[in-house]
Order: sequence, then structure tokens, then C-alpha cells
Amino acid sequence: MTDTKRSRAWQFAFLGLILAGGIAPSVGCQVSVAGQTLPSPYYLYDDVQYLPEGSENKLANETAAGKKARAEAVQRGR
Repeated sequence: MTDTKRSRAWQFAFLGLILAGGIAPSVGCQVSVAGQTLPSPYYLYDDVQYLPEGSENKLANETAAGKKARAEAVQRGR
């Protein structure tokens, strides 16, 4: 191998390392910093993977109790 080819190979290797070092922080994978697992930068765009079964109304018991109380108040008022 001649010196020109060898220096050209080192230039390509150096350029590859620079490109890899620039691309690595932007790929968006989970990292662990000081014992904390930090999410990917794209976690807000991920699909929801779990939806619990149940009522859409999160206050279903409170709503039912309010309806019952209003019905009893109407009956007492008659």
C-alpha cells in the first residue's frame, strides 16, 4: 500500500468517526443517567399500548351518587 492510499484511508476513517459521532446523539434511544432511565425524545409520538377496560367517565360512582341524591331530593319535595 502506498503512502497516498494509506493517508486517504485514514482520512475516510476520520471522516466516518466524525459522522458517527454526530449522528449518535440524534438517534433517540433510551439512556440511563445517574440511575434514571430517560425516555426517547419521541415518546410523545408513540402509540398508546395499554388502555384499561372500564367506563369512559372517570367519576362514574360520583355521577351515580349525584343522580341518586337529586332523585331523592325531587321525591322529598313532592
